[in-house]
Amino acid sequence: MTPPAEPPFDPDAVPAEIVLAPGGRALRLAWRDGASGMLSAEALRLGCRCAWCTRDRVQGRFPASFEAAAVTRIDPIGGYAVHLGFSDGHARGIYPWPYLRDLARGSAGPATAAAA
Repeated sequence: MTPPAEPPFDPDAVPAEIVLAPGGRALRLAWRDGASGMLSAEALRLGCRCAWCTRDRVQGRFPASFEAAAVTRIDPIGGYAVHLGFSDGHARGIYPWPYLRDLARGSAGPATAAAA
């Protein structure tokens, strides 16, 4: 097996800057092309695609909101994603750069970007 000639993701999706708002209530992201976005901790928690959250969605047990959510941890994963931890103890989600950029654009499904 030979590795792919290019990275398995859009390198332009890698943010140039990530800033956690006070209290962990939002992430501000900026990209090299000048695009930027603000994602609330609630939007990020609602957008978790881990196996547990996916199962709970399928079974109709996923909460409709996480109003008190705060991001408590941001850990890089290789060069392709971040692992986020939340104030409710949830720390299973991997957020690839392209997914975060889509969330910031408001086009990645159930989560929506917070007003900047």
